[in-house]
This record gives sequence, structure tokens and C-alpha cells, in this order.
Amino acid sequence: MNADQVAGLFNAGEAFVEGTIAAALVILWILTVALHLARPYMAKTTGKFTLRLGADLWWIIYVGLRDIMLLQVFLGSFIFFYPDVIGSKPLPVTGGLAAVLAFVVLLMKLMGKGDEDLRGMQIQTVLLGLGAALYITPYLFGPQTQLLTGSRLLNLSNVLTTSQNLALAEPLAYISAALVGILGIVAVVYNFRLSYRQPQAQ
Repeated sequence: MNADQVAGLFNAGEAFVEGTIAAALVILWILTVALHLARPYMAKTTGKFTLRLGADLWWIIYVGLRDIMLLQVFLGSFIFFYPDVIGSKPLPVTGGLAAVLAFVVLLMKLMGKGDEDLRGMQIQTVLLGLGAALYITPYLFGPQTQLLTGSRLLNLSNVLTTSQNLALAEPLAYISAALVGILGIVAVVYNFRLSYRQPQAQ
């Protein structure tokens, strides 16, 4: 293989991975929202176990799976913070903003009172629903509609696709990355303060 063939192979592999991540994020967003909406059912089901161990395992598995899905959504959304990726690949234009909302929810879980705070859980679910809408809607009417030749929605599709609307996609990418950076600094400062907090006297 010559240098051009090797470069082409790597470019094809990169395009395949990024396209797979973009498609998988649709499923991950749906699962994340569904798991958060399922909290009342999961909490009610713990009361049906005759053994405390069974109820504890049920709840631990649910919370772990729910939060891991949310983390996967955020990590997969990192592709929206790279201008070269959004400029060369057809991605939903508001995917970066959806990633910011996912990170906000992660930060709320870090700094909040956990599942005991019902109001906080409701806010998290609303934010995740908005994030899913910001990702799935432009994905379906943007990159996916690009594949439909002669579609009447082609103009809307161009607006919602990053590679066709760089005038909007690039500023959103920079804004999203900046917001995540600011929130990341808040999370680091909070962890440092929590780690070095003086223990309270009994």
C-alpha cells in the first residue's frame, strides 16, 4: 500500500467511527431519558422485594446503569467540540448544546443531594428531555434528510446539518466547548473544596 492508500484507509475509518457515534447517540439519548423517567417505577418496585439485599441490588443496578448511560452520552458528544469534524461530517447542528445539557445534569448529580432531592431529579429529567430534543430532532431532519434526493425538506436539512451550515455550526461548537470548560472548572473546584474540607467535630 502506498501513502495515499494508507491515508484513505485512515480517513475512511475515522468517518466510520464518527458516523457510528452520531447514530449511537440517538439510542443513548433515548435510553438516558427513559431511565430517568423510569425512576418512580424503579423506586416503587424496590418495595416488592422480600429481602433487603434484593431491593438494594435492584436500586444500585438501576442508578449505575442510568448514570453510565448519561456519561456515555457526554463522552460520545465530544465529536461536536472539534471544528474539523463538524465541518467535514454531516452532524446535527445543535449536538454541542445537547452535550452541554448532559454535562449540566452530571454536575447537578455531583453537587446535589442525589435521588433524595425529588425537585432536582425533575429538573434533571427536563434538561435531559431538552437535550434529547436538541440532538434527535436535528439529526432526523438534518443529516438523515440529506440522504433523501429531491426532498422538500432539503433546505431545512441544510440548516440543521453542520457540514452544510458552518456559519452556525462553528460558533455553536466554540460556545459549547467554552461552556463545558467553565462547568468543568466548577466541578474541579467543588471536588477540591470537598476533598480538603475539615471534618466537623463530634
